[in-house]
Amino acid sequence: MAKEQRDLFVQLLVPLLAGGIAGTTVDMVMFPVDTIKTRLQSSRGFWASGGFRRIYAGIIPAAAGSAPSAATFFCTYELVKASVGTLLPPEYASLAHMMAASFGEVMSCLVRVPFELVKQRAQVNTGLRPRDILRRTLQSEGVRGLYRGYFFTVAREVPFSFIQYPLWEYFKGLWGSVQGSPVEPFQSAICGALAGGCAAAVTTPLDVAKTRIMLAMKEDSDVKLSITRLLLKIGTQEGVRSLFSGFVPRVTWISIGGFVFLGAYDKSRKTLLNFSSSQ
Repeated sequence: MAKEQRDLFVQLLVPLLAGGIAGTTVDMVMFPVDTIKTRLQSSRGFWASGGFRRIYAGIIPAAAGSAPSAATFFCTYELVKASVGTLLPPEYASLAHMMAASFGEVMSCLVRVPFELVKQRAQVNTGLRPRDILRRTLQSEGVRGLYRGYFFTVAREVPFSFIQYPLWEYFKGLWGSVQGSPVEPFQSAICGALAGGCAAAVTTPLDVAKTRIMLAMKEDSDVKLSITRLLLKIGTQEGVRSLFSGFVPRVTWISIGGFVFLGAYDKSRKTLLNFSSSQ
């Protein structure tokens, strides 16, 4: 493989393919836990939103959106990390990781949010098929309706990424320095689980607000609220505990998901890089 082709493969195609594989793997494995979390956070309540019935409702839009959104994130993440990393001294590496993760989330959400909206509405409206939800949303609100909650999602994902990815990189670097060699994919997966669990715990209220706004209909008053006002409304009317609805399944889901997602990403990336080196 020519040097120019290999550079393109490493910088773009490796994170594209590895991110797509990792994203699809974790979303399919952890989907039932995600459904439980969404129903716990619904303003209608867990049982009225479906309880444990039809736990795989909404899996089709989730599967359709997993690979492209994860691939978009990791392409942006790796490119920004490499670009910013060359401009900063090593002691500011975590800043490069934060910036890369933030840019990655902003771009990824452009792809993810329409799939996420249809998925979550299918999870709490088990009598509707995803294509019916898609058609109704387009008829009532147009394409703009599919991006309901985009800024709420970004407001959740950027703080989440500010915590998760620098922690992941830090844990990997620390483990690697202790053992005297770069971490293996399995070790990277453990680091991902720890980092993901910490980030999930801190950002649960933001996730509750994002879920509420995505499930709200066009005429609901919550649609017009900012994320701060919505959080205050939930905390005032339903109690602070409601801001942490779905805390256990969210932390469990993202800890296991971080293990699978980041472990699968590193393993896929390592395999693809070895393949490119052999060409």
